Amino acid sequence: MTDSHRRPDPDWSLSTQAIRVGHHPTPEREHGEPIFTTSSFTFESAEQAAARFAGDEPGNIYARFTNPTTRIFEERLAAMEGGEDCVATASGMAAILSTVMALCEAGDEVVVARQVFGTTTVLFDKYLARFGLVVRWVDLTDWSQWEAAVNGGTRLLFIETPSNPLTEVADIRRLADLAHAHGAALVVDNCFCTPALQRPLSLGADIVIHSATKFLDGQGRAIGGAVVGDAERVGKEVRGFLRTCGPTMAPFNAWIFAKGLETLNLRMEAHSRHAREVADWLVAHERVARVHFPGLSDHPQAAIIAAQQTGPGAIVSFVVEGGREKAWEVIDRTRMLSITANLGDTKTTITHPASTTHGRLSPEARAEAGIEEGLIRLSVGLEDPQDIIADLARGLGDQID
Repeated sequence: MTDSHRRPDPDWSLSTQAIRVGHHPTPEREHGEPIFTTSSFTFESAEQAAARFAGDEPGNIYARFTNPTTRIFEERLAAMEGGEDCVATASGMAAILSTVMALCEAGDEVVVARQVFGTTTVLFDKYLARFGLVVRWVDLTDWSQWEAAVNGGTRLLFIETPSNPLTEVADIRRLADLAHAHGAALVVDNCFCTPALQRPLSLGADIVIHSATKFLDGQGRAIGGAVVGDAERVGKEVRGFLRTCGPTMAPFNAWIFAKGLETLNLRMEAHSRHAREVADWLVAHERVARVHFPGLSDHPQAAIIAAQQTGPGAIVSFVVEGGREKAWEVIDRTRMLSITANLGDTKTTITHPASTTHGRLSPEARAEAGIEEGLIRLSVGLEDPQDIIADLARGLGDQID
């Protein structure tokens, strides 16, 4: 059977795409995806080298922007998100930077939800603003603020949905329509849901951002990011920025992420199931003031979640009375949960957002984003949920030992 018979089928399900798309076997006929640890590639002739550099002939040139292992991950994720192309980057933050730098110029306006990840806020406010980008901040779920902020000078709308760490949810289709009515593009950070639970492009979004470090890998092994979208903006403009400026994903990391995608669907189902069990337990706990989780029936955006997500995901945050001191006490009493600001791991992680992920924001900015001192964020892993609950019970003082 020739390779032409093994091309991806457009009717393949997400689970099959995650395993089969992107790998084009070499003459060695390997079954597993190879890792190309090379900085450059050779050419058959000077003429071929010139054609490759001019873009007249496809093929590998230099691993800063062309590497077969990286391309496996890119093709696989693009298929899963329903995009025409994908550009892999060195980190999730590099993916955001590459997108904005490739598509915006001085004087352009971008409208960003206040509830984005803390470092994303710093990127827009402290660094991108230096180059003349006009940043307008709005509440993720306040439609009137979006309508007031978007105008003919708006280039991009940027959101995370669900948000970090309060799991607030935006109406992607409605925001996409607003962006397009003003000639702008909607960029959605899909880190928390991944294509296993949400596909923003199918809802009208133009570009999807990922921190591959999180659920795409799923085991906390490597740093990486990705931009998914159309052939023009992503395939040409964002890739062009990557080629010139070099925030490049390493081939070994790309291999890790490609293998991570193979189990993404199964993992996200389990993460969601475990997180729901943990969230229900927290809701009933007398020392927990509030719980934020997309799977709760009384979530403020429950109707939107039902329309655009196929599962709630792994992120649960909750508030304890007593501010930072009490929150730290709860965290420090746990024995199994990993105290780390990373998320998306098989291991459940616990952190205090106000002093970690959002610690570089001013107190005023944290307050505007809803980051309370008593807020604790969980990324619920794949351990037995009863063991996770038992450790949280210890943290909340149910068990003194």
